[in-house]
Amino acid sequence: MIKAAILDGYIDEPTCLGVPPYISPYPRYIAGAILDNNPKNIVDYHTIDQIRNSQTILKKINNYNLVITIAGSSVPGKYLSGYPASPNEITKIMSYLKTPVKILCGPAARYGFGQFGGKKTRKIDTKNFFDFIVKSDCEIFISNFLEEKINPDICRKNSESIKTYAEKGAKIVKKHPFFPDYLICEIETYRGCPRNIVGGCSFCSEPLKGSPDFRPVNDIVGEIKKLYESGVRNFRLGNQPCFFSYKAHDATKKEFPRPNPAAIEELLRKIRSAAPKLRTLHIDNANPGVIARYPEESKKIAETIIEYHTPGDVAAFGVESVDPKVIKENNLKASEKQVYSAIKILNEVGRKKGYNGMPELLPGLNFVFGLKGETKKTFDLNYNFLKKIVKNDLLVRRINLRQIIPIPGTRMEDVGNKLVLKHKKNFKHFKYKVKTNIMQVLLKKMLPEKTILREVYTEKHDGKLTLARQIGSYPLLVGIPGRYDLGQFLDVKIVDYGFRSITGIPYPFDINNTQRETLTAIPGLGKKRAIKILANRPFKNKKELFSIFEDKEFKKTFQEYL
Repeated sequence: MIKAAILDGYIDEPTCLGVPPYISPYPRYIAGAILDNNPKNIVDYHTIDQIRNSQTILKKINNYNLVITIAGSSVPGKYLSGYPASPNEITKIMSYLKTPVKILCGPAARYGFGQFGGKKTRKIDTKNFFDFIVKSDCEIFISNFLEEKINPDICRKNSESIKTYAEKGAKIVKKHPFFPDYLICEIETYRGCPRNIVGGCSFCSEPLKGSPDFRPVNDIVGEIKKLYESGVRNFRLGNQPCFFSYKAHDATKKEFPRPNPAAIEELLRKIRSAAPKLRTLHIDNANPGVIARYPEESKKIAETIIEYHTPGDVAAFGVESVDPKVIKENNLKASEKQVYSAIKILNEVGRKKGYNGMPELLPGLNFVFGLKGETKKTFDLNYNFLKKIVKNDLLVRRINLRQIIPIPGTRMEDVGNKLVLKHKKNFKHFKYKVKTNIMQVLLKKMLPEKTILREVYTEKHDGKLTLARQIGSYPLLVGIPGRYDLGQFLDVKIVDYGFRSITGIPYPFDINNTQRETLTAIPGLGKKRAIKILANRPFKNKKELFSIFEDKEFKKTFQEYL
């Protein structure tokens, strides 16, 4: 019997997210491999945030046999509920641990630490801090290591190799600080990219994993069933480059394989059967080049997703750029025309509102800057494309504007961050224009004032503001004026807008107990009327409340927020 500790420093990869409220497959597979070796083995799981808040954890695990660290980001991101471990944090922790065998896995082991967009990954002298640097599949390495077979480069034979580990490691989720209500399990559906046969996008690490290796439907469902039995209610089918290409026909032979609606219907139907009372079921990545080339199959898949998922879903499109020169030099997946076509298809099927106030299924757009062939004209072309979306009344759930992290092993490694530095001012100006003239306009169109959003989860206080989000893919940030208890679900009514966020007040509105900051956020109320309400409450009914105001027009407006 051994004692092992998994230290989750959080990962963020092109197809996989493990920053809270997400938990990636990495710790679950690793835990499963350890328990598969011997059910009596002890496996602890700790996040980097838990260690930041309590050094006693390190004292405890210093006496363990193994410490497996998962870390590294290969795409830039902004986070609310946790932040990936930095190289300095990792080295400091490893320096403290003297007894255990120390193992590093994840993007940090393969590429180094990517902390910010526009900068190269940072490599540290990990050999001085770890006994093993596992650049391949850590769960397979661990399984062999526990049988005294050491090979840091060992990989899984195929997707079926992880079936047992995925199921046996499911119960590790109970140790996550966000379990059970606000934890989302990232689920792998397949590894590899169909476009690897043509080299894939110049900056992406997914083609390095080879051709698609699809997990069997029953393997995915079996893992979700175990997670569900452990208490998980939120899932995202996100660990793949294109959900619409799951089990696509000729996926190992064609760059853009024909989608397989029947396979996706079977998968989603069986997930719903295995987890009948799930709270969230979302997807992530989708290739606009596939959707545009196969509109009928893609519409059918989108309709199937809506039948089985939960609203507020986002199909993240890797657009990167609509500049023809950049597309050609970086072998990007879709032209401007194809991206626009894919956006239209998802709008036709998915823009209707769901029960939680959000549209059912909309595209999200990812742009990447600093790619080969980029010029000042690139920014104009991308901006005009976004203006076209607004002008033609199409909806986009969110727009991510990123600067490249040149990943070792990709074709962008040689280019590095030269173009990012060269176009720094252009990027900053472009970002401001998009936030001001595009993002906020789309947000208001998608969610008009007074829209009610159901079940937003209060996560963090920021001064006299409470930050909250619904559970799901790329959830919209909601600022609630006032300090409300954290860790609870509230319904809110929209009263104002930021560039990428909204302001909402609790709904239904409790006029006798609501906080002053919340009152003053109601449009037209103002500080004077708020003070008048505070001075005269409690009110027995609305009639008594409205009696303290003389302005009939204000009374009519105020009524709409109660």
